[in-house]
Amino acid sequence: MRIDILTIFPEWFSGPLTTSLLGKAVDRGILQLQAHDLRRWTDDAHRTVDDAPYGGGAGMLMGPDPFFRAVEELYGSVEARPRTLLMTPRGRRLDQPTVTGMATEPSLLLLCGRYEGIDERVHLHLAHDEISIGDVVLAGGEVAAAVVIEAVTRLVPGVMGNAESGVNESFADGLLEHPQYTRPATYRGWGSPDVLRSGDHGRVAAWRTAHARTRTRLMRPDLLADERPDDRP
Repeated sequence: MRIDILTIFPEWFSGPLTTSLLGKAVDRGILQLQAHDLRRWTDDAHRTVDDAPYGGGAGMLMGPDPFFRAVEELYGSVEARPRTLLMTPRGRRLDQPTVTGMATEPSLLLLCGRYEGIDERVHLHLAHDEISIGDVVLAGGEVAAAVVIEAVTRLVPGVMGNAESGVNESFADGLLEHPQYTRPATYRGWGSPDVLRSGDHGRVAAWRTAHARTRTRLMRPDLLADERPDDRP
């Protein structure tokens, strides 16, 4: 899988893209990840990417030209670009089904804004999708892009050592993940459930499902909005 990022701070990604699972997957050739400096596609001495917004208002707005020129150089034409995601708080909120769909793409392009945002023509004519990681405003799109990359690439075959790690976790089946325990069986007087150490896989599965539903109902009842009363344990 190839992921390109357009940003004015490519150095920001030097850590996130080179450590842990991502770094190993890049070294093994499973992933191609590259952050490109948008200022490469400017012509003035100051490498300007922003300007005052029409109609006035606080702050500066990133112009469309560097984005379009970058896409044309990287992919040959705007039409040849891969699925393109613009990181913005106005976008649809990232969730696991969206991430799962992205993981099937051969390539992604992530657009990172700064200042007061990006010219609307980038939203309309470059971005296939607008993505938000939550109802917050960040200083720029880099953190959001890193979240998308981390969430998507771990589902790419070969990135995680155990393929089931991406299946048996929160949101994979519409629920939060069940509680987890490891050795020692008792720690500072706090025990671990006997059923998890019983070796009875059926009982373990039932315990995990029941506790996943309980946790979801307490912490994220919105995920169970379609649950009928007779579905509840």
